Amino acid sequence: MPANQILWLFFGFSGRLSRAAYFLAGMMMMIIVVFISYRIMLSHEASGTGGIWETLFSIALIASLWAQAALGAKRFHDLDKAGTFAALLFVPFLNLITFVALCFI
Repeated sequence: MPANQILWLFFGFSGRLSRAAYFLAGMMMMIIVVFISYRIMLSHEASGTGGIWETLFSIALIASLWAQAALGAKRFHDLDKAGTFAALLFVPFLNLITFVALCFI
């Protein structure tokens, strides 16, 4: 996949996105954030290198929030709904329901 398609997938708000692409991209974002969180916990136990992992976590968290909004907007466009419905992905508890619904609808 070319770099411009990856940038569009995770950071662009225009276009449409299939269920499978939405699910796989969402899972990849979650895996990255969980991996960095795991490394932070390990670094605090082992040595003082936690600062690097905390910085990476902050960057990954901001990028994943943006990507989550972009993926959600494209998925809602595929359902002929406004992309602003992607804001539901940031409401606690509703975010899980919305993610699962977007994966199956």
